[in-house]
Amino acid sequence: MRATNLRRVRAQWETTLALLKPDLLADAARVRAVEQEIGQQFRVQERRQIAWTRAQAEAFYAEHQGRPFFGRLVGYMTSGPFVALALAGPQAVSQWRKTMGGTRPVQMRVRNPASLRARFGLTDTRNSFHGSDSAETARRELAFLFGDSKIGRNWEHASPQAGNLPPSSRDTC
Repeated sequence: MRATNLRRVRAQWETTLALLKPDLLADAARVRAVEQEIGQQFRVQERRQIAWTRAQAEAFYAEHQGRPFFGRLVGYMTSGPFVALALAGPQAVSQWRKTMGGTRPVQMRVRNPASLRARFGLTDTRNSFHGSDSAETARRELAFLFGDSKIGRNWEHASPQAGNLPPSSRDTC
């Protein structure tokens, strides 16, 4: 690969946050199916199962405070455990959002039936998935959920072709 093309590939490599929300976690078979599909498209850098307090959910979703759905969202995210995944890959932010589909599962069943939300989402609030909407948001959300871990470190120098990607949590668990 020419040096210019390799730099372009490296520049597109990103890390994003994916949440598998409580309604999805109620069915272990669905979680396995979704995680297998995710593993075919992204490198899973880290995986954690989390149960939030109300205060933690309110802090994570603070940007939505005052909106009509805020209380429902916080209640939903504290109703049971969820899985947080740090996903890496070329254009991971936009690719994960495309894989998830839009916020409204019912609309996605018509517009994008192959999307995860079309297949697994229940309602606008209980839509089974979350994804960062930008690289900046991903950095903030990953830090919130994974703290000081090495997620996203040195990605400007990593690429699948170079073979210098860190192992995913699946490789070490």
